[in-house]
This record gives sequence, structure tokens and C-alpha cells, in this order.
Amino acid sequence: GCHMFVLFDESTPQRSMNRLTHRLYFDDAYLTAFDATVLDVQQRADGPWLRLDRSAFYPTSGGQPHAIGTLTGPTGTAQVLDVLADDAGMVWHRVDVPLPVGKAVHGQIDWARRHDHMQQHGGEHILAGCVWALHQGYTHGLHIGADNSTIDVTMPDGRTRLTEQEMAELEDLANRRVQQDAVIRAWFPDEQEMATLPLRKDPAVEGHVRVIAVGDFEYCACGGTHPRRSGEIGLVKVLSTAPARGKMRITFLCGMRALRHYRQVLHSAGQAGALLSAPPEGLAQAVERLKLDQSNLREQVRALRLQSAEHTADALLQSAVPLPGGGRLCRAHLPLMDIEGLKAVATRLIEQLDVIALLSAPVAEGQVLLFARGKGLPQDMSALLKQSGARGGGKPDWAQGSAQDEGALDRAQHALI
Repeated sequence: GCHMFVLFDESTPQRSMNRLTHRLYFDDAYLTAFDATVLDVQQRADGPWLRLDRSAFYPTSGGQPHAIGTLTGPTGTAQVLDVLADDAGMVWHRVDVPLPVGKAVHGQIDWARRHDHMQQHGGEHILAGCVWALHQGYTHGLHIGADNSTIDVTMPDGRTRLTEQEMAELEDLANRRVQQDAVIRAWFPDEQEMATLPLRKDPAVEGHVRVIAVGDFEYCACGGTHPRRSGEIGLVKVLSTAPARGKMRITFLCGMRALRHYRQVLHSAGQAGALLSAPPEGLAQAVERLKLDQSNLREQVRALRLQSAEHTADALLQSAVPLPGGGRLCRAHLPLMDIEGLKAVATRLIEQLDVIALLSAPVAEGQVLLFARGKGLPQDMSALLKQSGARGGGKPDWAQGSAQDEGALDRAQHALI
């Protein structure tokens, strides 16, 4: 999850208007206020962009999102909405209002966001180092999202998940390294020193490479912002491992994010526990019991529905009306039934080969209809459903549909007689 920066030699004589932005966050990630000069302003489709001679604003790169904050100049205060570095090493700031070129500005960084990103990024180094130490898993990229962070890992055996036990081991090792409160150092080693460093992976760029070291257990080329000591990361929580584009994606939280997540989960567990009269740690058993109860109730409802359908069908057969062309008609609106109930009644009725059943039940938007006939009769139930003015269809012996008005049964009976 490391990313690289090529730093150009700033001592080369260049026109001041084309000077590289001095990235203050390289020297001090904790710097939240700074003074700078506006070198350039560009109006683009998404608004004005300013280039500064020096900046503590981190530009989106290496999976770490940009910093936000304000720039105050002689004409007022601009909100910094986006920050990007261009290929030439200039840092550009998208603002809501432009500030004048050549003038001094005072920058203020949103510290809560900066520190959150420092915790996520520091934790990612430790996590990636632990995946390497435990499994020789090679980390490709970091993505710090608004809610959680992810790294994609290639495992030597091609696996795309860790077992629960492996996740716990990974988490334990990562948090032990956090709790060592090791020094986190960022610097630009020369080529001789670079050759001696046990980097976890080869740098992706040539030239002047920035290296991060955490204690004596993590070395990686990286241009991000990190805390001064691993203890400041606070906590590393692995949420899940899952396949992603052939690699293993580890989703995790660090620091205050992990704490807030724990608080939220505990609150939800407490609420669920209160509803189920169970402590949070007994939730699984309580839900198990609930599911068992539910399944037993379903069986009982099914048995009762069948029983009710049999009684209803028998009563309807008692009052069946003879049809002119032979056969008997059972017609009923059953206000306490749903479609499943109607099906059970119809199934029972057409065991009699000479019966036509025209049934309806109320639903929110009108009525649900079910027309069925015994095998000994010629009428087409699907055609009858259309004649009744209902929407729907089916086979000659069984059709179902819906109607908005209550006259569909009358019309169907009329068509039969």
C-alpha cells in the first residue's frame, strides 16, 4: 500500500513562476497552518485552481485522499475542496473562490481529517508488514475511503480469504506492533543507504525516493503522511477479507475510526439484546431460538391454513350452483384469505372433476382472483379471466390475476351462464 514520489532537485535555477511546490507535509505531517504565495490561478470546468510555492495540503495520491481546509488572502477566505499534484511536481488546490496571483495567503489544514488519514496510513503500513511477516502476502495498493480502508494482497498460494483464526493472528500482531509505540521515521536516503535498507517491496520509481520506517519491523518507500510513533495509530481492526479482482482485499479501520465502529456495533448489539432479552454476547443463541420459534410457527400456520382451506372448500361444495352445460360452480369472495389460501381452497375444490371455482380475496390495490376447473370440464379459465376484465393469465385449467373493481366475479359468472 505504499506509493512513491520522485522529488526534483529544487536547487536547479528555474523561473520562479515555474518553481516546484515545496511540500511542507514531507517535513512535518503535523503542520496545520502555513504561509505561501499564489504562483498561478487556472479556471477549469470544475472551478478555480491555485498553485502555491509551498503547501501543507496533501494531494490525492497513493490511495490517500487529499487534505481540505482554507486559504486566506487579501480578498478573503477560500475553501480548499480538492488538491492534486501534476506530473511536473506542482501542487494545485481547487478552491470555491479564486485568490489573486503573486499575493500571500495563509493556509489552514482540517486537522481532524489529516490526523484520521495519518492513522489509517500508519496502520496500513503496519498491517501490510504483518501480512508479509505472517503469510508473505504482497500488498499492492491502499485505498482510504470515507468509511473504511482497504489493501489488496497477492498471497503466495493465491488464496483470497483468511480464516477467522488467521484474521485474529494478523490483528494481534498488528496491535502488538502499534502498542510497542515504535518511532515512525520518514526520510530521503541516498543511494548507498537505500541499498542497505530491507524494503518490503521495490520502489516503483527511480531517483529520489522517500522511505518510511516503523521501528525495526517495517521499511517501505512512501510519500504519505504518518504519525510520529506507532502508538498514535491507537488500534487496528480487520473487518473482513474477500476476493477482489483475483487478489485478497483486506478491509480495516484504524484509530478513532475503529473506536467509533466499536461503539456503533456495541450500541446496535445492546439494542438488539434489549429486544431479545439477551446480553450482547448471547445474541447469536437468542437469534437462533427466535428462528426456531419462527420456523415452528410457520409450520403451524401452514397446517392451519390447510385445515381452513379444507373447511372452506367443503362448505362451498355444499352450496355449489349447477351450470347449464353441466358441472357445478363454486363462487366466493374470501376476505380473510390471501393468494396462498385461495390456492389451497381451489386445489381442494377441483379434486371434484366437475367443479369450476371462481375465487377472490382483497389486496391493497383491489382484488386478487383465482379461476380453476376440474379435469372433466372444457371451459378455458385463462380466457374467462380476460372476459371478467381482470389483468393476468394462466392455463386453460388454472388462471390467476387482479382487478381493481369488485365486479370481476359477477362478470365471470355471467360469462359462464
